[in-house]
Amino acid sequence: MQLVRRTLGVVSCVAVLAGARVASAAPCTDLPNPTIGLGGSAAKPLLSLFGAELAALPDPVTLVFQATTSCFGITAYIDESTLTGTASYWDVDGVEQICELPVVGVVPDYGLMSIAPTLCEGVTAVPDGLGEFIGPVTPWSLIVPTASSQTTISAEAVYFVYGFGASQGMVSPWTIDAELYARNATASSQIALAIAAGIPIGKFKGNDTMTASAMVTSVAQSTSPENALGFVGAEVADLNRDTVSTLAFQAYDQTCGYWPDSTPTAFDKQNVRDGHYFIWTPYRFYAPVDESGVVIHDATRTAVGYLTGVEPIPEDFPALDLTIDNGSVPRCAMQVWRDEEVGPMYSVQADAPCGCYYEFRATGTSSCAECGDDSECSADAPVCRNGFCEVI
Repeated sequence: MQLVRRTLGVVSCVAVLAGARVASAAPCTDLPNPTIGLGGSAAKPLLSLFGAELAALPDPVTLVFQATTSCFGITAYIDESTLTGTASYWDVDGVEQICELPVVGVVPDYGLMSIAPTLCEGVTAVPDGLGEFIGPVTPWSLIVPTASSQTTISAEAVYFVYGFGASQGMVSPWTIDAELYARNATASSQIALAIAAGIPIGKFKGNDTMTASAMVTSVAQSTSPENALGFVGAEVADLNRDTVSTLAFQAYDQTCGYWPDSTPTAFDKQNVRDGHYFIWTPYRFYAPVDESGVVIHDATRTAVGYLTGVEPIPEDFPALDLTIDNGSVPRCAMQVWRDEEVGPMYSVQADAPCGCYYEFRATGTSSCAECGDDSECSADAPVCRNGFCEVI
């Protein structure tokens, strides 16, 4: 079996993205079959991978995205606001480009969140006529500069540091307010971390870094690395492992901390997949649907469908590989799930598990038997799927 290795970077138990090309920005609406959306900036690495493949389809789809914070992915529909300014899209080589949105604004084709919408201020329910489509899981990482000696942090420490502020929380070494980096109350990363630590949403302390990439830059370039602390999507942290390190997180009911992966240098997301790592949420896509719940806009139906698996995906479209390569976890590789955001977890088994292939794609090895068809598999793992014997 041929292995395509990841070039991205994530993380057992212990007691900056490239800039967009901005010259000669084209009108977003003039691009081939554009689907225009907005949402949390942590999703840009995932969208960049899918955007390149969508652009290379025989009937190209241009994935256009305005990076803001998660809550705008739903409030734009509630407020009936339009998008203006500029947005990103990706060419067939995966290079981020910039396009111009109409001066009069454009109604978004989709919204992207990685937090439950009702956790956003003023949102009590998903508006009628808007479909929700659940995508892969994104873990959230607490990060420090690579020069820091810190390796782990507890939920209690996060509560005091971010709940009261660095100087008031008095949790060494994170005691300098200027070195405490955060997002705002509309960012899914902050909302997820607030729930995990028991901090009231909106009462979070720290210096707002505005975007995920700005968060990495602020932490990485700290002049006091032992005192710097921030948080970001694990996919973004992975891309920047040369400048920031992910801390193991010890939840309230745990006796030790866990990285998202089995070790600080691994990329297997083992502790996310088996429930040891606590801070993760699924991506959620929202788009106008018809009475049958089908996305109305053709290009959006294709893009969102491939990202979430709700549409039939052509055999030559590598949706599963793209998701794994990004550092996100497809639901077929998850062994746990939760019904309440950052709440209790329970065991699950996907209808078509892909855990064996996930491990192979992410790490280059798998403990599962390779196969060409079901006849080559055992009774314990009888189904040949994605080249490996799976349990069902």
